[in-house]
Amino acid sequence: MENHDITVSQLYDRFVAPTYGRFPIHPKRGKGADLWDENGKHYLDFSAGVAVNSLGHAHPALLEVFASQPADLSHCSNLYQPRGQGELARMLTEQVVQAPGKCFFSNSGTEANEGLIKLARRFGEAVPAANGNPRREIISFLGSFHGRSTGAMAATGQDKVRSGFGPLMGNFVHLPFNDIEAFHQGLTEDSVAVLLEAVQGEGGVRVATPEFLGAVAESCRERNMLLLFDEVQCGMGRCGELNGWRAIGETDGIIPDGISWAKGLGAGFPIGAIWFKDRPVGEGSLCDLLGPGSHGATYGGSPLACAIAKVVIETIVSERLEKKAAVLGDKIINEASRRELPMISAVRGLGLMIGFQLDSEAIEAMADSAGKDRAASLVVVDALADEGLLTVPAGSDVVRWLPPLVVTEAEIDKAFDIMDKVLNKLIT
Repeated sequence: MENHDITVSQLYDRFVAPTYGRFPIHPKRGKGADLWDENGKHYLDFSAGVAVNSLGHAHPALLEVFASQPADLSHCSNLYQPRGQGELARMLTEQVVQAPGKCFFSNSGTEANEGLIKLARRFGEAVPAANGNPRREIISFLGSFHGRSTGAMAATGQDKVRSGFGPLMGNFVHLPFNDIEAFHQGLTEDSVAVLLEAVQGEGGVRVATPEFLGAVAESCRERNMLLLFDEVQCGMGRCGELNGWRAIGETDGIIPDGISWAKGLGAGFPIGAIWFKDRPVGEGSLCDLLGPGSHGATYGGSPLACAIAKVVIETIVSERLEKKAAVLGDKIINEASRRELPMISAVRGLGLMIGFQLDSEAIEAMADSAGKDRAASLVVVDALADEGLLTVPAGSDVVRWLPPLVVTEAEIDKAFDIMDKVLNKLIT
């Protein structure tokens, strides 16, 4: 039974570590893109758990799995071989990536990216530099976000994420995103892998250009480096294709050597996954490079997690939610242009991963009114929540829309009405 002798905010102040800058919103229940707090206030949820709730709240297909799978098996050791894990790996390989390979399962995107980092390190040992020394240098990009473990932080190209935890794992190089010349100049004999997001989420919803992705892929082939895609936020249909990089266009010939997933794969239940490409490495294959004892996750790929992820993919594919995301994404960008929203200088993104760029004058005005220590994006996100629209900041100057893939056109129109109202109010 719940104890209401103190408020929710007091509970967090007293008993929960302050690792998040939390908004004073206390969710109670949800349905689709709708969310209600414990006092009954309604919100239109365009944060979706930060791109996690791909099927929205309380989707019937997920409720059925939660009701049925635990009656058989929720968890068992990865020393055994439950069928569901193999079936999910097959689905990711044959249906999502559509290229030969194998999968490993973890519990989060951070863990999945740690697995990619370990793969790159092992590959650098197996395929050393010309002088015989292991290659250890992993290239990632400014503005990127790959997680908050020590390895994933080292890969992340944002000082605010890395600061205060040094020295972190070495041999990471952070280069400008979408800059082909800078990328080529940054390559060395020690370079072993490239880790990138086709669409940077925390970096402000910045989309890689086809030319940039093509140049990176070509260099990886020529120099026998691994091409690793972080699809944690931009994958699983969010950008208009099952694979975020394929939504960009002109990328049909690109097949990475490794992919990380999480967030929308579990639609609210913790699961992370990695796909390793089946390609020759010495006398073996890349997908077998992390052999027994080299990597693991106690809860990774549990029967319950795999049953849920399998239903998520089946639902996205059967209901063509990725195609719907592409259509609605175009509608959002066109509608934003038509409305000429105040304080917004640009709108960018793919599918249902949209960034609203705040203009510099608006940022300065809000800094004067809200205090120099508060980012303009937080001011806007706070004001939108007050009016019933939940969004997500991306840095100091971008507001993200990440609605569930089941969002409707009517709900998008309602979100625009709220945003129009709030932004006009903020500039007065």
